[in-house]
Amino acid sequence: MRYPPSILDDIRQRLPVSVVVGRRVKLTKAGREWKGLSPFNTEKTPSFFVNDSKGSFFDFSSGRNGDIFKFVMETEGLTFPEAVERLAAEAGVELPKMTAEAEVFEKQRKGLGEAMELAAQFFEAQLRERAGAQARDYVKSRDLPAQVIQQFRIGYAPGERFALRDFLAGKDVPVEVMVEAGLLISGDDIAVPYDRFRDRLMFPIRDSRGQVIAFGGRALQKDAQAKYLNSPETPLFHKGSTLYNLNFARKAAHEAGRLIAVEGYIDVIAMTRAGFAETVAPLGTALTEDQLGLMWRMASEPVLCFDGDKAGIKAAHRAIDVALPLLQPGRSLRFVFLPGGQDPDELLRSAGADAVATAVGRQMPFVDVLFERELQREPLETPEAKADLEKRLRELVGLIRDEALRRHYRDAIGERLNTLFRQRSGPRGGRGGGQGGSNGSGATFVPRRGQGRFGDQKPSPKSHVAVSSRLAQTSLFAGRTSAPSRELALIVAAANHPAIAEAESEVLAELELSTRPLLQLRQVVLEVVSQNPGDVPQALAARLAATGLTDVLARAEASLVPGDGWALAGTDTYEAVARWRDAAHLHLRDTTLPKEMRAAGEKLAFDDDESAWDELSGLVQRREVF
Repeated sequence: MRYPPSILDDIRQRLPVSVVVGRRVKLTKAGREWKGLSPFNTEKTPSFFVNDSKGSFFDFSSGRNGDIFKFVMETEGLTFPEAVERLAAEAGVELPKMTAEAEVFEKQRKGLGEAMELAAQFFEAQLRERAGAQARDYVKSRDLPAQVIQQFRIGYAPGERFALRDFLAGKDVPVEVMVEAGLLISGDDIAVPYDRFRDRLMFPIRDSRGQVIAFGGRALQKDAQAKYLNSPETPLFHKGSTLYNLNFARKAAHEAGRLIAVEGYIDVIAMTRAGFAETVAPLGTALTEDQLGLMWRMASEPVLCFDGDKAGIKAAHRAIDVALPLLQPGRSLRFVFLPGGQDPDELLRSAGADAVATAVGRQMPFVDVLFERELQREPLETPEAKADLEKRLRELVGLIRDEALRRHYRDAIGERLNTLFRQRSGPRGGRGGGQGGSNGSGATFVPRRGQGRFGDQKPSPKSHVAVSSRLAQTSLFAGRTSAPSRELALIVAAANHPAIAEAESEVLAELELSTRPLLQLRQVVLEVVSQNPGDVPQALAARLAATGLTDVLARAEASLVPGDGWALAGTDTYEAVARWRDAAHLHLRDTTLPKEMRAAGEKLAFDDDESAWDELSGLVQRREVF
């Protein structure tokens, strides 16, 4: 049900976010905030911050943020209504009663749920009866022990047309409820509704709370019209928004820090038997956006484990297309392709649990599977084919909505293309030389030495090209003038917001600064942060006073331009960190990179060394993706 904002605000007010978070994260006071180690990533330096006045948390290591409801959902795998109910009970807030319409709907759902539970019990009992002998033989052939049968509530639907209907009718379940629950098939041309599932091994599909909401049935006869048959869409069951084994996998994924997705029911059971209880499966369809959303709530990088045959590879490729626009920092997919075209059940029975564990350990990152998919579409025998490969990859990477992640994907794809084309053409060009080119979004896939962008003539290895005064003024060799105001903002912000120095100490240390006072301020900030992780503000104030830099910081603050007020003390830490990263990004681009590029260019001009060209190419690529 939908909860009024006033109720949610009441819960937030009664439960400070530091209290809710503090049950899972050891927090220490940091000024007006709390800090601790991220519960989502392994780290040594705290980058997780809580602000009670704002009622929110922010994890700089993963980018996750939100309020107490979001934290409970992310860490415990609960749905939003479940999180509200949990926290309302803790806060002593009484949730509002449902409207008359909502009560009718909930009553209907309850009736459907009761019918589904009775059906599950019926199927379980039938598996043990005489009629289930063939089904028991099949279960035995798949080496499924009694404990697994009980855990997953596997059953059998008899072959008679009215077996389930008559059983439910004896339990006073109306035919209309049976039809709406998807247990019977009805229609204008069907005089008497009859059982949907007949002569099938039955797998109950349960929601996150473990309640039966649908069924999947595997045919036992080879000539059956459909090998697998799922329940239709009902008020309880939406196929594209549900995962098989969600009820067990949610807790297991939280404990293991990992989630695995396979293709079918038996595969889930096999993975569970092999020690991977954190396994789910879509329900007879390709992965949907909703299912990916469910998976990302349980793990930042779910592992898609597919059969190593053509069908499994095709399924992985479909998943790439669905997931690509949804990727975000800290939210991706990894892939496993099982050896010999086997599925998890076949691999478990033929080679044992260790073989399954070994296969799961051989995970491929999303970017590699994407690159390999496009690479295998056609032979790269012509310049046109290479250009088409680059074009396709550029367009696919452009689908990523997150700007920062899109930039890193351009970088990663560019590196792979450079390596690929260099391997095919040799270190100094020649037949089949690779193509460089812009990706249309500011990044360049940099050609190697001897690989002209359009196959133009390569420079002679013995030629020494002097850097002319005109060339020295271009963006390739000439650095841009750094802005003192930006330097001031970067150092002032680091002094006023310890979170910046703690999370970005390496970048802060690399910044090129033009004045001695700013260099001294930075040195003090870095030393205090490294030596006083528990109480930076007070320690920093004392250190500045002892070194005579308090007035220096005050003058620097007074010299800030109006738009850099975010760097001052008392401003929002989250915004300050984000603004600082943007400013540092620009500062490095305008100072350090140009100098490195100028030095590499001079080295190339006077040194016939292949590594000089590689160094310059890499720096050019870094500049373009900045």
